[in-house]
Amino acid sequence: MATAGQVADIGLIGLAVMGQNLVLNMNDHGFIVCVYNRTVQKVDEFLANEARGTKIVGAHSLEEFVSKLKLPKRVMLLVKAGKPVDEFIDKLVPLLGPGDIIIDGGNSEYTDTDRRTKSLSERGILYVGSGVSGGEEGARFGPSLMPGGNQQAWPHIKDIFQNVAAKVDQQPCCDWVGSGGAGHFVKMVHNGIEYGDMQLICEAYHLLKAELKLTNEELAQVFEDWNNSELESFLIEITRDILRYKNEEGVYVLDSINDQAGQKGTGKWTVISSLEYGIPLTLISEAVFARALSALKKERMVAEKHFGGPMDEGVSKGVQVDKKEFIGHVKKALYASKIISYAQGFMLMRQVSESLQWDLNYGGIALMWRGGCIIRSKFLGEIKRAYDMNPHLMNLLVDDFFKNAVLDCQHSWRQVVSRACLSGIPVPAFSSALSFYDGYRSGWLPANLLQGLRDYFGAHTYSTLEQPDKFVHTNWTGHGGRVTSTTYNS
Repeated sequence: MATAGQVADIGLIGLAVMGQNLVLNMNDHGFIVCVYNRTVQKVDEFLANEARGTKIVGAHSLEEFVSKLKLPKRVMLLVKAGKPVDEFIDKLVPLLGPGDIIIDGGNSEYTDTDRRTKSLSERGILYVGSGVSGGEEGARFGPSLMPGGNQQAWPHIKDIFQNVAAKVDQQPCCDWVGSGGAGHFVKMVHNGIEYGDMQLICEAYHLLKAELKLTNEELAQVFEDWNNSELESFLIEITRDILRYKNEEGVYVLDSINDQAGQKGTGKWTVISSLEYGIPLTLISEAVFARALSALKKERMVAEKHFGGPMDEGVSKGVQVDKKEFIGHVKKALYASKIISYAQGFMLMRQVSESLQWDLNYGGIALMWRGGCIIRSKFLGEIKRAYDMNPHLMNLLVDDFFKNAVLDCQHSWRQVVSRACLSGIPVPAFSSALSFYDGYRSGWLPANLLQGLRDYFGAHTYSTLEQPDKFVHTNWTGHGGRVTSTTYNS
């Protein structure tokens, strides 16, 4: 039973954009929230402005903050990932008791969340690492929430989380993901797919702009048309809006933006995880590297003066392009590549879930991503259906819907990648997606030669088609020894 001073259902630390909006969202749904910020002045400013007239309460110290929370005390952190999270945990633990809950809603690395969950469990504190997606608008009006960690905490936060989350068909885009770092891992993969989605959109924009010389308004109309099709999604929708946006002088803002992309690390973490678990996350990897290449602006400007491309040399001059037909080809290439991106993301989740015994619900994850988050789209409904029909689906690509979709797009996909190559337009995500598809559908790959090479120079051994589980070595030169290197797998 709460004492007179314990008035708040939940406390939130970190009053940046996401924190403020999530607090207001919680207030809208009838929950009393206590807020605290390292820079205490922000608390007073928030209460006097954005939170004016609400039931939100503030605190000027962590001791005061914790004293205002009902039991079990629920504390949510929305601070920078890494050291700041550990610092706040160290300060909070002495103020909390057994059964109290700490929730990290930032973009923490899932291995950190796993470590914190185990460490705090030993001290009686229930720790949750929750992905929060949707940006400023999502936090304010309904984000996608992906909680994981100590499952004992879930009954105590479920009502708050599922009330403030986005809803699709009256279902909350939030459910328990799994133990340890599962919640933050799923959010990490979400962000990796987000990297891929954005790179694919940029490549489609580049192709249409460079090959067809479409104006911003014409490009906006293309994306508007695509948003009324199977490509319907938040990112396609806002691409249309960005293409049309003009400043006070009537100038398109997009045309003045420097072509150097930033990143905060979650895409990189996704790629690193794919390498650790041996999953070919080729499209997302290329999306991360495309940002890295964009950052080399000065070098690219110098290289532009030194190297002529196919267009300059006349290789592709004289090849007429039917605008309507090419736009249709790019649309299908974008759709097929998007399918590959998600298929790879779910491959990674499946592998890690099996390795760490998380038992992830892939259909449930697709539902969580259908609303509120950045990658929300019509497309995710089909992913949910696929996994609901077969929770043990080997790969999204073998589901009938996705198999038929890729087969239908295959000709256009190849036309676009070929055309881009002939015109010297970089399409790393489109082309890596197509190469992955061609590799995945191949019953034979030239890795037999690769294994032969490894065995020749390093005695690494190889297995045969007849005995795939037995490793042997060949004395290729006739004067090698019988000693072999240790066998290893990726």
